[in-house]
Amino acid sequence: MKSFGFFLTVTVFYLLSLVFEKSGRKFYLNPVLLSIVLISVFLKTAHISYKFYMKGAGFIFYLLGPTVVSLSIPLYKERRTIVEYAKEIGVGVASGGIVAVLSAVGIVKLLGATKEVILSIAPKSVTTAIAIGISEKIGGIPALTAVLVILTGIMGNAVGVELLNLAKVKDRVARGLGMGVTSHGLGTARIILDDQLSGAVSGLAMALNGVYTSFMLPYLIVLLLKYF
Repeated sequence: MKSFGFFLTVTVFYLLSLVFEKSGRKFYLNPVLLSIVLISVFLKTAHISYKFYMKGAGFIFYLLGPTVVSLSIPLYKERRTIVEYAKEIGVGVASGGIVAVLSAVGIVKLLGATKEVILSIAPKSVTTAIAIGISEKIGGIPALTAVLVILTGIMGNAVGVELLNLAKVKDRVARGLGMGVTSHGLGTARIILDDQLSGAVSGLAMALNGVYTSFMLPYLIVLLLKYF
């Protein structure tokens, strides 16, 4: 029974992935989003504790590290194109990282959020481990930041590609930049299904944006809180 969580997660995700592919990758059948919802509902209705579930599912969490490292494979394969577009990627990460912060902070501030919530949502577009560290440094609530980062990734994975299509963004490098900067690992996992170059750029953008935001945000947030 210790492997219950593992087999439940893999089975549900696999079946939903089949449905997703057969549907022509309809965004409303996104396997990541639906897996979370269905597993959560099942655990709740079956009165199965999260702690028990994670005894088996924790192995999947362990695989997250090797999975992120494996993104270097498409990056290596597309290295010539990435070097060719190095300037565009650099500008895209720099501008995209700031826009991601400003848009999030601006929206919650207009909605009347407290200072702690504003500080917690500011780093939501970088990967969880980095975002939590940034949140602690600037005075946010790390637990809230972790939830917001995960939600950002899920939404990017679910509708990011569709939004790019709606905006008629066709350039493969630009599509990868958009997904990597805004929705980190889960966004990268989605875009790489469509195109290897976009996936490689997304993985690189995710990593660069994490480093960039960790240096930029503490100074930017001081200005935002002072003047806005």
